Amino acid sequence: MPDGSSFYVTTPIFYVNDVPHIGHAYTEVAADVLARWHRQRGDRTWSLTGTDEHGQKILRSATANGVTPKEWTDRLVREAWEPLLETLNLANDDFIRTTEERHERCVSRFLNDLNEAGYIYSSEFEALYCVGCEEFKPESEIVKGTGAFEGEKVCAIHSKPLELLQETNYFFRLSEFQDRLLELYESRPEFIQPAAARNEVMSFVRSGLKDLSISRTTFDWGVKVPWDESHVVYVWFDALLNYISAIGYGEDDEKFNATWPALHIVGKDILRFHAVIWPAMLMAAGIPAPAGIFGHGWLLVGGEKMSKSKLTGIEPTQITDVFGSDAFRYYFMRAIHFGQDGSFSWEDLSARYQAELANGFGNLASRVIAMVIKYFDGAVPELGELTAADQAIIDRMNTAATKADAAIERIAIDDAIAEIWKLVDELNGYITEQEPWVLAKNEETKPRLATVLATAIQGLGALAILLNPITPIACEKLWQALGGEGSLAEQRIADAVNWKGAGRVEKLAALFPRIEQEVPETPTPKGA
Repeated sequence: MPDGSSFYVTTPIFYVNDVPHIGHAYTEVAADVLARWHRQRGDRTWSLTGTDEHGQKILRSATANGVTPKEWTDRLVREAWEPLLETLNLANDDFIRTTEERHERCVSRFLNDLNEAGYIYSSEFEALYCVGCEEFKPESEIVKGTGAFEGEKVCAIHSKPLELLQETNYFFRLSEFQDRLLELYESRPEFIQPAAARNEVMSFVRSGLKDLSISRTTFDWGVKVPWDESHVVYVWFDALLNYISAIGYGEDDEKFNATWPALHIVGKDILRFHAVIWPAMLMAAGIPAPAGIFGHGWLLVGGEKMSKSKLTGIEPTQITDVFGSDAFRYYFMRAIHFGQDGSFSWEDLSARYQAELANGFGNLASRVIAMVIKYFDGAVPELGELTAADQAIIDRMNTAATKADAAIERIAIDDAIAEIWKLVDELNGYITEQEPWVLAKNEETKPRLATVLATAIQGLGALAILLNPITPIACEKLWQALGGEGSLAEQRIADAVNWKGAGRVEKLAALFPRIEQEVPETPTPKGA
């Protein structure tokens, strides 16, 4: 178990040209689970999320809606992106916006430093640009258009025509860092995860890096290049710097040095920006590389990546309004192997809610506490002589904590939950086999009844601690009903089996109530 070292985790800062969908929420919840877990390990933890608000796509969206870019971003952040924090019950430490002065100061300072170090130069440039990606596209991501775009070159990701841009821009000497990046990847195999993502990035870098255009002159919505205000900084070069602007780079050295480096949780479609461009930028500035880059898969609906045009875009509130934030967090962290693509369906969500949360965990907690109230008037009984069955539950508590912690260390959130859920399943089996309702009928078996229920209560407390990073609302209710001492969020993972309580339990309402309303059917994409 860690010794209180620093853990800094980030999500991407999300582009605010539209409202969030469950793909954004998936990343947010994953980072939040990791942050909550590390806090409960005793690590000095910092969790960052935020919004990316510059660039051509934002400008066009604002213009289409008849407002200024700042009015557009302020409205979307206020009405859609900040409310997402509450919708998902996120416990982030900071929320950064690229339109904040603290961020824009950092961008200007960082650019000046790189310019003075000789890593910036000016040159003519012509290339095909995807506004959706905010990226000049490599040949590998340019395909021939079909249908309405037949005869045109389109983005392989967005399937929309690319724009030919001709400008005199400022460039970052990215090509100079090819060997250093490969050395980083080789010396730290865990730097990029999962392995498939690492292999993809290494293949890309080995194929040869070109210098990166980092300014634009065809529009003015962005941070001005400090020595030439006719240029604005390329939106990705600007956005990546949020990870250090939010922790005081250049302004609060003590905070920066205590917090950096960060683990970046990103979608696989923006992996190269984070695993290639970002470390090279840091190398140029003399800043240590990130702690790691984890590129998770896409959420698929009806077998395809989410798309509003195909009626597969789902807003988080469509799920949380029915099932609650705990169920949202549990489902996406449990049902999908983190790092791979995963399919969402309403039917699977509903089935898991009922079988695993309501019947598996919630019913276990309710009936154990109810039996303590019924048979011992709410007083938690003393443990007597342990049988092999009792010891197996205690051993499982320790094993669940140890193995789940190891899974979190390798960023395998679904594996961590699976290890904890073995305790849920074994406790349910233990109650069924020990039959406390039968033991309660005979005074001679009352001592055995006490040991069985004391063991089960101890298991529930361990579950409250271990599942708190995933389902914090339900776990807090359980902790209160168990009479747990101290704040649940401050209970250490390593000591989950040894938690302390006040010695009495209180009635527990259903942690996961029955869903009365009918859930939607999973949409079928057009053309399927």
